[in-house]
Amino acid sequence: MRIGILTHNYPRFPGDFSGTFMQQLCQELARQGEEVHIIAPFDPAYTADSLTTSNPRLHLYRYAWPDSLHTLGYMRTMQADVRMKLHTYVFSPLLFGRGIQTTLRVARQQHLDILHAHWVLPNGFIAAVAARRLHLPLVVSIPGSDALVAQQNPLFRRMARFSFDQAQLITANSRSLRRVATERLGADPDKFELVIYAVDPDRFHPHPQAGAALRQRLQIPAQAMVFLGVGRMVYKKGFDIFLQALARLPQVATAKGIALPPIHTVMVGEGDLWAEWQRLGQELGLEHIHWVGNVPTDEMEAYYNAADALVMPNVTRPATGLGVTVLDAMACGKAIIGSDTAGNPLVVEPGVNGLIVPEGDADALTRALLHMTTHPQQMHAMGQASRHLIETRYGWPQVAAHYRQRYGELMNSHQPMEPQR
Repeated sequence: MRIGILTHNYPRFPGDFSGTFMQQLCQELARQGEEVHIIAPFDPAYTADSLTTSNPRLHLYRYAWPDSLHTLGYMRTMQADVRMKLHTYVFSPLLFGRGIQTTLRVARQQHLDILHAHWVLPNGFIAAVAARRLHLPLVVSIPGSDALVAQQNPLFRRMARFSFDQAQLITANSRSLRRVATERLGADPDKFELVIYAVDPDRFHPHPQAGAALRQRLQIPAQAMVFLGVGRMVYKKGFDIFLQALARLPQVATAKGIALPPIHTVMVGEGDLWAEWQRLGQELGLEHIHWVGNVPTDEMEAYYNAADALVMPNVTRPATGLGVTVLDAMACGKAIIGSDTAGNPLVVEPGVNGLIVPEGDADALTRALLHMTTHPQQMHAMGQASRHLIETRYGWPQVAAHYRQRYGELMNSHQPMEPQR
């Protein structure tokens, strides 16, 4: 098959963490014998080595001049992931127009068999126009923030509805995203399938030595319990709930007569709320929090391995999908504490590889943190179960194979027509 993948997030240079999950999907499809063509907006940060691979092959389109005005995509479109930045409205028409032109050109020149757009806006609409013109089967996937973007105004809602109407298959990586698409944007629920964004099981591994070395560099005692938070500092990540739960932990432990080991927390990532949440940690009197900022993807394995458990306390502000960091931590053999939203329940089995708590409930999260701290053997067993799940169910080899099967089914059922010119 010749597959066209549309995205506005893709690694632009070595160590870039923008759209790494998109790169992994495309690389795995290529490894499994498919011809993959990625269509994405240009960004000045792209380096030459990002553009030299023949499969998957990257097709970039410019929509503004000079190059410095390319400011859309690559995690720069939203303000704290709850509202669109002003420049988005200015340049979006140019991006849509150039994106459609490029997709039509690539689809014709490369004789694409199917289009798969990630994010309903902008890519779902771009692909829907091209699919309608060329009568190609279309898959639209909803990773998260696009569901909010599509609700911003009546025009965007109509564009999203058009994209969903053209698609033969719609995937989402959380039930909350599916609910937004069907109830608020008019997507046909019969077209939906819950499919996660996976992880490369060969990219992240249990690596105790790397974890121990990082602990030493961060001056974390060997006997300390380390909780890890990874993600952009935006509302939907719920890290403010995490900080509140940490602040309550000593009091709850004392009330139960439990002596806690040293508790250290490592926070990886930056974002619009980074400074605000640092101030919150100080106001709560929290100690031993390591705000390390952004970390290159090729260094993240050490951070996962330095932790005892990953905490992903998402909240529905707005609805979002499963964070890839959950799967990365699972690949490194770590237990997960997640809220009951954002797709966490799709991969976290309570009591098997982690714990699930109600979103926004700091008290419940405190109890989960205390349980992990006081049951280290169970926590270790949960980590082993996490790794097994990645190897057998949630790795890219399995997810890409599933997509390949669905692509074939859609192509076989698609009624051939003369493409519009």
